[in-house]
Amino acid sequence: MTRAAGTILIVDDEPSLLRLMSAYLQRRGYQVLTFTSTDKAWEHVRAEPAAVALAVVDVSMPGLSARELGARLLAANPRTQVIFASGYPAAVHEIESSDDARISFLHKPFTPEMLGEHAQRVLG
Repeated sequence: MTRAAGTILIVDDEPSLLRLMSAYLQRRGYQVLTFTSTDKAWEHVRAEPAAVALAVVDVSMPGLSARELGARLLAANPRTQVIFASGYPAAVHEIESSDDARISFLHKPFTPEMLGEHAQRVLG
């Protein structure tokens, strides 16, 4: 397994899910930042957006919308990839209709292994 270039940012309002995803991705050799708030995630990342190779963002977040956070990350770093995650069908349709190849979607619920495979696929 190769160490990833850059950091994976995970934003989800479920702390137990954050811990599970982070632990799994770290075991796979990735550096991981986790936040339970989109506002705090952007506040932390905006100083150095080039460090984020991949963002995994829950679609249903209070505060700054997941789509807005994704748009900011993509605008700040042309190499960033964004995976939006949701279990809500309406959110799936809106995001899957995006024409930006750097955006993908992961349906909840998913296993850590599914996340790891998806992350590896989008990061190359």
